[in-house]
Amino acid sequence: MRKTHLKNFKLGGVIATGMICSVSPVLADSHSSVSGIDNAVINKVSETISGIVVDKKTGEPVIGANIVVKGTTNGTITDIDGKFSLEAPAGSLLEISYIGYKTIEMNAAANMNISLAEDSETLEEVVVVGYTSQKKESLTGAMQVVDNKKLLDVTTPSTENLLASKVPGVQVTANSGQPGAASKVVIRGKATVNGATDPLWVVDGVLVGSSAYNLNPNDIESISVLKDAASTAIYGSEGANGVIVVTTKRGKVGKATVNLSIKTGLSMLNSGNLEMMNGAELYDYFSKFSNASDLPNKIKRWGSDLRNSNFDWFKNATQNGLTQDYNLSVSGGSENIRTYTSIGYYNEEGAVKGYDFTRYNFRFNVEYDAFSWLKIKPKFFAARRDIHDAQHSTEAMYYNLPWDSPYDENNELVGDQPQSWVNSTSRNYMYDLQWNYTNSTQYEMMGNFDFDIKITDWLTFSSVNNYKYGNTVQKEVVDARSIAGQASNGEITDYKSSYYRVYTNQMLKFNKMFDKHSVNALAGYEWNTYNGESTEQIKTGFVQGIIVADAGTTAAKAGGNIQEWAVLSYIMNAHYSYDNRYLAQVSFRRDGASNFGGNAEFGNFYSVSAGWNINRESWFKADWVNDLKLRASYGTVGSRPGELYPQYGLYTFKQNYQGVPGIIMSQVGNPDLTWEKTYTVGFGIDGRFFDRVNLTFDYYNKRTTNLLYNVPLPGVVGYSYNFRNVGEVMNNGIEATVGVDILKGGDWNWNVTANIAMNRNEIKELYGGKAEIIQNYAGTDVLGVGDKILKTGHDIDSWYMAEWAGVNPENGAPQWYTTNEKGERVKTSNYGEAASNPVICGTSNPDFYGGFNTTLSWKNIDLSAVFAYSVGGEIYNYTRSMIDNDGADVNYNQMKLKDGWNRWEKPGDIATHPVASYGNTSSSSKASSRYLEDASYLRLRNLTIGYNWAPKKLFISNARFYVSGENLFVLSGYSGIDPEIGNGVDLTNYPQVRKVMFGVNVTF
Repeated sequence: MRKTHLKNFKLGGVIATGMICSVSPVLADSHSSVSGIDNAVINKVSETISGIVVDKKTGEPVIGANIVVKGTTNGTITDIDGKFSLEAPAGSLLEISYIGYKTIEMNAAANMNISLAEDSETLEEVVVVGYTSQKKESLTGAMQVVDNKKLLDVTTPSTENLLASKVPGVQVTANSGQPGAASKVVIRGKATVNGATDPLWVVDGVLVGSSAYNLNPNDIESISVLKDAASTAIYGSEGANGVIVVTTKRGKVGKATVNLSIKTGLSMLNSGNLEMMNGAELYDYFSKFSNASDLPNKIKRWGSDLRNSNFDWFKNATQNGLTQDYNLSVSGGSENIRTYTSIGYYNEEGAVKGYDFTRYNFRFNVEYDAFSWLKIKPKFFAARRDIHDAQHSTEAMYYNLPWDSPYDENNELVGDQPQSWVNSTSRNYMYDLQWNYTNSTQYEMMGNFDFDIKITDWLTFSSVNNYKYGNTVQKEVVDARSIAGQASNGEITDYKSSYYRVYTNQMLKFNKMFDKHSVNALAGYEWNTYNGESTEQIKTGFVQGIIVADAGTTAAKAGGNIQEWAVLSYIMNAHYSYDNRYLAQVSFRRDGASNFGGNAEFGNFYSVSAGWNINRESWFKADWVNDLKLRASYGTVGSRPGELYPQYGLYTFKQNYQGVPGIIMSQVGNPDLTWEKTYTVGFGIDGRFFDRVNLTFDYYNKRTTNLLYNVPLPGVVGYSYNFRNVGEVMNNGIEATVGVDILKGGDWNWNVTANIAMNRNEIKELYGGKAEIIQNYAGTDVLGVGDKILKTGHDIDSWYMAEWAGVNPENGAPQWYTTNEKGERVKTSNYGEAASNPVICGTSNPDFYGGFNTTLSWKNIDLSAVFAYSVGGEIYNYTRSMIDNDGADVNYNQMKLKDGWNRWEKPGDIATHPVASYGNTSSSSKASSRYLEDASYLRLRNLTIGYNWAPKKLFISNARFYVSGENLFVLSGYSGIDPEIGNGVDLTNYPQVRKVMFGVNVTF
């Protein structure tokens, strides 16, 4: 509830900040504003009307509530005790309203006792945007708010994972199911060719970077996702990829509230549609090789006994991991001081054995009204993250042969390369896992000293001052008893890093209403700087079991680095509203960054936007339309290079001839290197109909120019790279959200909400007039992965490789397409010809994606389900090229063929797979579109059933018990582990896990 926030009161729909010193007449925010009021009503004899406004449920005073004579501008607001006094015509009709409560109307009387009831819908009306808060109705930009009730349906320590499928235009992909792993977040597509695509995260007004880091999801009050130029331009170069604004919980006036959350359950590995062969199936597959008669001479232990050798590497490496999530918070306070304190503990055992993640959290938020003109808001946050990593190999789970066991007949681990194994080239990684591991501990602390000084009723000075410190200590132990440690007689690597960030912004905030005109503006200065340092040392020669570096005999390596950057900004924003009908906003930001050349250190960014609340027009008579707003915006944001010193000529220090130190040139400087800029135009519509249906629709077009690219240079110039501004990319798309309250207001309540997003991008220009740039191995360091290409007129993530043409039905040979002398595409069984004539074979970007959810409740029982979907796009299944290779590498286990797949056996067969042979030399498993697969999927992210109990005894105000299933199923035609892959390449990723959780939330 927002019932007694001393400094938050409504001035004509705009939020004002500051202690209430005097009471001035204000215009209530009402849907009933009427032009041409009969002045006779106002001219009636006035009398003094007084009373008190309280919360209907708790009886506590509501501070800052609006009391207005309906149809006039004559009004006032309640004081610190919820009381008011107003001169008004006798018998006039009063309208009483406040954010978070249902607006009511009452006839004026001498002494009034007014009770306001909460309104769950209007609780979301005020949202946090760039550096301030605004009423949702007055917004002109494209943004979406997700409150904590809709966030905590997933058990994860990473805040990024909470946004999946909940916000249209926000693509959240989980690259790994490993405990503590964060998802990749992309807002409205990629606007750069090789720069970062992560959005900016802002926590309680502090720009924290490209991730939420160790923020505890249970401390979050709400998340606002800012998507268009009207919303993000005020963040300038920081907001080029969108902005995610997080507001943490604060204390509220009233008695202390204690909340205890307990959640525990099990996680299981989900291997999707991928099924591996057991010993018998692998033997039968080998037996059908075209050259199977040669197998006795080529494969150790070859014979039918291999059918009974069936070690399950997947089962051996996996487990039902225990997940625990405990949180305790206390909030409350008086009119002068309010606090929120929380502690949290999260622990997750990996579903792949040997990996354990633990995190501890602490938060303390304070709001102190020191004087009528001064509000102090200190905050402190701390977290510790521990990881023990002796994880079993995810590759071995699929690649190792079932004929080979890591244990001998005495159930003891065999050596690293056992002679008894059929695959004598493979390694028994479990042998080293007896001793080798990596431990890391990370600390993160962040402190704020923020304050507001109320200069006048309409002018406030606001100051945000933040210091953030992080430290990581990591130790990697390679024991002398392990195979990996034999050559060095044991090795220990100690790695330490630390950083600190200093952030401050100082702003003047103007908030005033003139009759029907409302102006909300700010101007400020911002400074953001980062300093980081790391060191690494490696020593060798240890007695078995020793893990202290001092005990090593040889110092093998030492290294370290320092990183620094700074950004200076000047900010201006103004929002104008006339009668809450016509809205306009303009923003300007000037950024200076340390990683640009002296000729282009500063960049200017701006936006203009407008909105029209059509339903507020006097001529608009459609009673079934509750709200209807049109929006339009245009503006610019910018990007900096990911590297720290791209503008300078750089040298690399090396050990030269006979150990004499020296330097070599590595990068050409570019003092004219300038900002990558994105120009965005957007149109949107927001509506609510029949008091049941919510609709939001957006269209946008983004043009990014001066793309930053590290251009490789010819070796003859003596340098490797040179940063330049090259090319142009265009993105355009649509987003839509529809929510329907099917049942509302009784014992039964049922809501269904769905969202969809579609983004298309196109490369418009490349540097030097180039038509294309080939990106080898799709940005990975793994050989055999299909390439990607940057080509004008095509998608930024286009696949580029030999095109698969299927299997020759006459002889079972693989076929590809090539280009003949006439320019025609023809089939060939020569892979070299096809590889020399590659083509674009689709893109890794989906055609459209989104999510839908439903919530159904009956009295105290509720059920909710959250689904996510993605349609289109192609994954390069590199894993499959290893385990579906037609016999090219017999040292890997093989996958079972999917339903509908078949292998060629005799002339005339129409097959999906060519003839298999031992040591296959046909190149059928080399990089080609054969291993590109449709990435479409439908995922049930969460299914929860809960029961709420309010005993009104035992000091418990409410208790909720629930059970939830997460990631319960995925419907997809993809043959691999999981089609939800951030970079579009399946490299035997850690699969997403399925969780079954039991939880209890108790409020005292």
